[in-house]
Amino acid sequence: MATDLTNATRPVDAAALMALLPARPRLLALGEPTHGEGTLLDLRNEVFRQLVEQEGYRTIAIESDCVKGLLVDAYVTGGTGTLDDVMEHGFSHGWGAFAANRELVRWMRAHNDGKPASEQLRFAGFDGPLEITGAASPRQALSALHAYLAARVEPGLLPCTADTLDRLLGTDDRWSDPAAMMDPARSVGQSAQARELRLLADDLAALLEEHSPHLLAETSRDDWDRACLYARTATGLLRYHHWMADPSPARMSRLLGVRDQMMAGNLLALAERGPALVHAHNAHLQREKSTMRMWQGPVEWWSAGALVNARLGEEYAFVATALGTIRHQGVDTPPPDTVEGLLYALPEDRCLVDAPRLATALGATRPTPRVSPWFGYAPLDPARLAGTDGIVFVKDVLRS
Repeated sequence: MATDLTNATRPVDAAALMALLPARPRLLALGEPTHGEGTLLDLRNEVFRQLVEQEGYRTIAIESDCVKGLLVDAYVTGGTGTLDDVMEHGFSHGWGAFAANRELVRWMRAHNDGKPASEQLRFAGFDGPLEITGAASPRQALSALHAYLAARVEPGLLPCTADTLDRLLGTDDRWSDPAAMMDPARSVGQSAQARELRLLADDLAALLEEHSPHLLAETSRDDWDRACLYARTATGLLRYHHWMADPSPARMSRLLGVRDQMMAGNLLALAERGPALVHAHNAHLQREKSTMRMWQGPVEWWSAGALVNARLGEEYAFVATALGTIRHQGVDTPPPDTVEGLLYALPEDRCLVDAPRLATALGATRPTPRVSPWFGYAPLDPARLAGTDGIVFVKDVLRS
């Protein structure tokens, strides 16, 4: 598939990224097509450093537990805890074990040392407290929200006491039972206690909003933002658990949709203090619906990127990453009639591709969608080029 890519590619750096975009985004989303490859995490770190030094970026958000991420942020901003401790307890999905993530946290802490708060870098997780095997108990988020309000509003306005929440929550392991992912009957998400907790969480979140003038005046903006995060997380987790207990065919679509809605809420909150670099799987950041084939068949849901883009417009930018080979995972040289095959023929080891120019260069040519032999790598969908601001192409990913 011969296509002239003159003027469509450039080096991968912050200046080239910003030059691709029609406006300066509040959220610059850098996607990845697979997880855990050190090459891609190192590239992310390099781009973030350049955005900090050249473009005034101050926040990075990654696909990790938003509540655990508060531990990492406290470390990079104030030195709370130790590097070993935050890498063990401040990440979900096992991300704390990756050397590039450790280097990111170490560099952020060193950069912040001695700087005033207004110049410090911030870290955020923007995923919910969710794992593939299930979801966390809502206790931490719900109790923290209640405690924040109980210390600052009249007691008679609270819909319940902390003891009532503890009684309704019960033990945490009944919420996080991994068997519930495959068996809805094992979930407590539609029990009488869970239904009452959903109402109480909604009331607490509403009370937080109703009293925002007083609360913003009496506490720091960070304290307020943290309380809002707890409110989003508590209500989102209880909604997620509700659908964990649902036996209908819509169950997995709703679970995936609720997760990305939680992600979108966290990203929109971060956009208020932007600009921020966002790093996650392409499927969470793209502007279109996401799709996945699961045991019961295909499912689709609106991605976090689609939800955020609907709100921010040009202030949201999405740059996808595509790969040539991951030989240690059996992903070999891409066929020449795919988008990855076309890019693989370029001499650069990695490059930034102007996606609209690429689409123009392809014209009426219909690249063949690439099929990956490894489930962990999601190839670029050529039909989605129009919804992508740019593509970072890495020719060969070596074993980390």
